[in-house]
Amino acid sequence: MEEKQYKLMGHAGALAMAFGIVTVVFGITCGVIMIIEGAKLLVGRSKILF
Repeated sequence: MEEKQYKLMGHAGALAMAFGIVTVVFGITCGVIMIIEGAKLLVGRSKILF
């Protein structure tokens, strides 16, 4: 019975690490995209007429 729990904990740990890596990569990607889009808005600000 203990071996089954040990394996389950190993799988849960591996899954948590995988989700953590995916979350970090997704966060960095979103951050870079937001910086690029913000820079585009600042550059195009002078083209707006009110």
